[in-house]
Amino acid sequence: MILDLSDDTVLHELWTVQRLAYAVEAELIGFDGIPPLHETLEELRATKETFLGLYDDEGLIGAVSYELDGSTVDICRLVVHPRAHRRGIATQLLDALPEGPQIVSTGSKNEPALRLYRKRGFVETGEQEIAPGVSLTHLRLP
Repeated sequence: MILDLSDDTVLHELWTVQRLAYAVEAELIGFDGIPPLHETLEELRATKETFLGLYDDEGLIGAVSYELDGSTVDICRLVVHPRAHRRGIATQLLDALPEGPQIVSTGSKNEPALRLYRKRGFVETGEQEIAPGVSLTHLRLP
């Protein structure tokens, strides 16, 4: 389902799940400078990304955002509430993305994310250092 960030309740739910999810990634990669981890509600609302979300009985459990660059789907964020890890939520969210080639970047030390993308057929296209000892791995799904 498309998330309407003009709805304050939806915005706050997304912001909360995003902070929890990126805190887990920050721990995995040893770097807490992940921009969405420090994003304000106003900054999140102002993004031009399209957000898709999944809910369970307790609320929002995951979201994926993307931008289209021609036919290429640029996956900007993929977040899953820690209480819902290992339940296939990320896979369901990725399955909901529009058809076409996909690109994504994730922390090079984020093994769970890298495993997920590789399992889906993504191939690494490069690595970029973003801080001393911290790098992003760029991947593409043809």
